[in-house]
Amino acid sequence: MPAPPILAITFDLDDTLWAIDPVIERAEQRMHAWLAEHYPRLPERYSPADLRELRDGLLQQRPELAHDLGTLRRESLALAAQHCGYGRDAAEGAFAVMWQARNEVELFADVLPVLTELAAQLTLGGLTNGNADIARIGLGGLLRFCVSAHSVGVAKPHPAIFEAASAAAGVPVEQVLHVGDDPQRDVIGARAAGMRTVWVNRDALAWPGGPRADAEVADLHGLRELLLRWHIVPGA
Repeated sequence: MPAPPILAITFDLDDTLWAIDPVIERAEQRMHAWLAEHYPRLPERYSPADLRELRDGLLQQRPELAHDLGTLRRESLALAAQHCGYGRDAAEGAFAVMWQARNEVELFADVLPVLTELAAQLTLGGLTNGNADIARIGLGGLLRFCVSAHSVGVAKPHPAIFEAASAAAGVPVEQVLHVGDDPQRDVIGARAAGMRTVWVNRDALAWPGGPRADAEVADLHGLRELLLRWHIVPGA
């Protein structure tokens, strides 16, 4: 029996549609500068690396926050503020500055043209363990929904987050194609949930092992060509 047709595509966000490391580095630097102006004792005691270490230590103590990166960062900032004799307002203000910068991303050059074309033919959505805001980033008109680990209560590769994305798309999991850069979280997780998968391998890495994706592409232009070959989208 042939596989049912693909009616929706979910996209991982960080490192699939944009590079996340420079975004986070810039956001942390902006937050640190804001703290130096408004709550100077905190950045005098904690460098950005120190704050990351504090956050990682808090995660070890509170593993239930692994699916909620925003709360984890706010709580670790609140702990740092407390250590420096400040109230929670310091943490909330610092997080607001960082979160705004975190949503100032530079999309890979292939993203907008391919998503614009595909959005006219299929239901597209985001599926992320992070806390990016697709409306702030400017993708709200192309991605009809965004399912996050925070909103579901579990993170990829847990099958429940993929099932939630399928429900948001309004189609069965076997008719959803998931596209992402992470072999474990995106490919193996989505496969286990019943989705078909495409691995976006922008850095030409070797497959690390385990069940492979249905296909591998170097970028979203490659995804478009793949969808043409699979007859999921019509040719020009």
